[in-house]
Amino acid sequence: MHPTDDPRALLRHLYEAAVQRALPLHNMAAYLPPPPDRARPGRTLVLGAGKAASAMAQAVEALWPRDVPISGMVVTRYGHTPPRPPGVPERIEIVEAAHPVPDAAGVAAATRILDLTQGLTEEDLVLCLISGGGSALLTLPCEGITLEDKQRINRALLESGADIAQMNTVRKHLSRIKGGRLAAACAPARVLTLAISDVPGDDPSVIASGPTVADVSTCADTLEILDRYAIAVPPAVREGLQSGALETPKPGDPRLARCMTHLIATPQQSLEAAAAAARALGLNAYILSDEIEGESREVGKVHAAIARSTALGRSSFEAPCVILSGGETTVTVRPQAAGQPRGRGGRAGEFCMGLAQALAGHPRIWGLAADTDGIDGVEDNAGAFVTPDTLARASALGLKLADHLVRNDAYGFFEPLGDLLVTGPTHTNVNDFRAVLVR
Repeated sequence: MHPTDDPRALLRHLYEAAVQRALPLHNMAAYLPPPPDRARPGRTLVLGAGKAASAMAQAVEALWPRDVPISGMVVTRYGHTPPRPPGVPERIEIVEAAHPVPDAAGVAAATRILDLTQGLTEEDLVLCLISGGGSALLTLPCEGITLEDKQRINRALLESGADIAQMNTVRKHLSRIKGGRLAAACAPARVLTLAISDVPGDDPSVIASGPTVADVSTCADTLEILDRYAIAVPPAVREGLQSGALETPKPGDPRLARCMTHLIATPQQSLEAAAAAARALGLNAYILSDEIEGESREVGKVHAAIARSTALGRSSFEAPCVILSGGETTVTVRPQAAGQPRGRGGRAGEFCMGLAQALAGHPRIWGLAADTDGIDGVEDNAGAFVTPDTLARASALGLKLADHLVRNDAYGFFEPLGDLLVTGPTHTNVNDFRAVLVR
């Protein structure tokens, strides 16, 4: 049987290969520092935040010598703590909080993490475990802003169409722990950050809003973003941004002189793993980019155009093949008419609606888009499949794609079709994964 005889299974296999490549335990050992010994005084403190933080903490516990003390705390999303490996003692506390909109548990966790930095010395090592999602999970509002303000601003950013760098610029400047402030609090200790990248370009200062990385964005940048998307902030916060009182630690700040960051997993590495899995099955595999951004539905239409050209033999890609891409697209949520139910779905589902619309039932093309953390937005699915008969099956059920696009309702479109990909939390996060199969 040729591997493309079961396109759904093939696409899911490629997604799983991408996720497997990014699992913390598979990548951690090469980057862990040597543990301290009697010749070097000081302690090792582990701090962290993100959707992969619990799995990263468990990886450290599994790899760290049993007779060498280690302690600390990380915060992850509700339901994203994997089962504890047998025989691995718990030495790092794991707590859970809300994502993508922060809650009081996230504020409590961030407060405790910041408190743990008190009294650190030059002999101490802080091991920071950072992954995507940390911006919402590591929430500690600046002076003049409440949790309710942060929740409102976060929702507005998520629905505005702002890209991840813009969102995190705002988050950094409205925080007492992000944008390098956690590292500054750790001084004079040595800080080693191990990060899993979920951002286009793998910029460590953007991953989880860079709590341990110097920040080049400014208060002026923050004001420009807030004004561009018409997002209101309390007067005291606007005054703090205008005066520069809310500025973040910049490159060259002496408090960050002993900080180092290593990326232990990246989107490109996962795309390459998926490409290798496709080639092992006899398919050509092409990676467009791991940095694709833009409106999700429009990115879906661009992928459809490339796939159609490939099917016609008019591109440099040779079918049968799979076309892969990653990055972080955005969804601009449209205003809903009075009484209209709010749509459900995330970036992956929105991409799939755009892809399905543009493919218009092409008989030789299938697609899958999914978030590598296993959750598309705030729903229970990782993403969705597009098949040659997606639109025909939808029509038979009375579903109109155009109506669901207007409502940003990808979940409501693909769920009745049985086309959602449901994996549960994967315990890692290298962001969007997209695969388009051309037979």
